[in-house]
Amino acid sequence: MTATWKQRLIEVEVGAVAHGGHCVARHEGRVVFVRHALPGERVVVRITEDTGGSFCRGDAVEVLEASPDRVQAPCPFAGPGLCGGCDWQHASWQAQRELKAAVVSEQLHRLAKLDWEVIVEELPGGPEDWRTRMRMAVGPDGRPGFRAHRSHQVIPVDDCVIAVPDTLEDVVDRTWPPKSELVIARDAGGRTHVTEIGPPIIRRGRPVPGPSRLRQGSGTATELAAGRTWNLRSDGFWQVHPAAADTFAKVVGDWADCRPGDRAWDLYGGVGLFASVLADQVGPQGSVAVVESSHGAVADGKLNLSDQPQISWHVGRTEAVLDTPDFTDLPPDVVVLDPPRKGAGKVVVTAIARSRPARVVYVACDPAALARDIASFAQHGYELAQLRAFDAFPMTHHVECVALLEPAR
Repeated sequence: MTATWKQRLIEVEVGAVAHGGHCVARHEGRVVFVRHALPGERVVVRITEDTGGSFCRGDAVEVLEASPDRVQAPCPFAGPGLCGGCDWQHASWQAQRELKAAVVSEQLHRLAKLDWEVIVEELPGGPEDWRTRMRMAVGPDGRPGFRAHRSHQVIPVDDCVIAVPDTLEDVVDRTWPPKSELVIARDAGGRTHVTEIGPPIIRRGRPVPGPSRLRQGSGTATELAAGRTWNLRSDGFWQVHPAAADTFAKVVGDWADCRPGDRAWDLYGGVGLFASVLADQVGPQGSVAVVESSHGAVADGKLNLSDQPQISWHVGRTEAVLDTPDFTDLPPDVVVLDPPRKGAGKVVVTAIARSRPARVVYVACDPAALARDIASFAQHGYELAQLRAFDAFPMTHHVECVALLEPAR
């Protein structure tokens, strides 16, 4: 058995960026995934994980030859062994977007066999002070913080440079029940809502989240997007960048391009942000079917879109709902989908393609999942027509893409 490299210090030349917030290096025939480095640098790496296979993981703990794109991280909690929330604080903002563009292009090439030039567009506001929603963990000492990378260790913090200013000041200056979690939302009205989720409890041999209770705010967040005011559960899903919801809704609307009387599907529809845009396009004579697994999100959506009777709501797993007569017997003109990080998967892609919509607008938070699903669509005769990528999560490796797929010509 090969001896582990864990905690070993090695000197490497850093290669290309890889999906996940690290770069690829090689040492003694093995691949090393390196965080806190940039392509082209020469660094000393401390190995943090090694299971004895063909690759291991490590942190750049010393920079011997720096990239011109390297900057001083603005957060004192960013760096090897510290908060795992941000991946690219040591890179200029332009370089961050270029790294993300390279990742999206590489995933499309590797998984979908497409050579596609990608430009990651910035959203207004800069790389700091943007995050409106976050989840904090509470350590054994009752202090809130964020987990270290690929670890359960809680790193206590007194601020967060990517959080909207004043969001955390009433959270970090007190103690909380150990091992609990905090869901924090800063809404468009400037109000902060904090929900405490109790420590996990064991149920039937498996840990499940403990009971939750509102500790600050009204529990109803007010958001503004797509020309509407939304009143939503503060611990539910909403885009974390203030400009993201409006930006994505505009792109979805432009590419969906529904006509009055059309039938549209909004899959993984959440509270109905995209459904509201589609409903305005199809008008009273058209229809928009929203599929969403969260009962809470559907309840919020029905309340906020009660003035749009052409919207119908279907609660359940997307693959199961698409197999019901309401969907198999009523094919859509346009499909919009915004799946979770794992993507839609072959079953959902097959169901969509079988219905033969004229356009599919796919909103993706993971480029690898998007590329896999584009490849699946290609097997059913759909091709990528347009793609836009947005830096909706500055300082992190995450990137949001919107893709338009159409029947192959």
